Amino acid sequence: MSFELRDHTADVAVAASAPTLDALFAAAADGLAAAGCDAIPEAGGDRFAVDVDAESVEALLFDYLDELIFERDVRAVLPVDNEASVRRSDGAWTLSGSARGVPLDAVDAREVKAVTYSEMRVEETDDGWEAYVVFDV
Repeated sequence: MSFELRDHTADVAVAASAPTLDALFAAAADGLAAAGCDAIPEAGGDRFAVDVDAESVEALLFDYLDELIFERDVRAVLPVDNEASVRRSDGAWTLSGSARGVPLDAVDAREVKAVTYSEMRVEETDDGWEAYVVFDV
């Protein structure tokens, strides 16, 4: 599981890859955290649950990352050490996951304003899964 931050005009993009869809979503979320700060503390912060439903896998990734941004704003924490379980059932996609919420006052954080659909992709490859997502900063 990995992610890479990429410059994108006035925004920042995350290119993620992983052997499973679960790990891909967690890697994209870890990329969101990395876009929000340079160094993530190894300890501290309580875990919280994240649950999202959507009609497509791309919409699920968008809604998941959007929910993490919402939780950051409401809880005043940076969601890190993300875990995700992605399922498809009866044409709908669901995600159940969790994140460790590091208090924002414990990190030198930058504001990631929003996730975008610009150039977003989620696709299965011969080696697993890949995703590309752009964040408005």
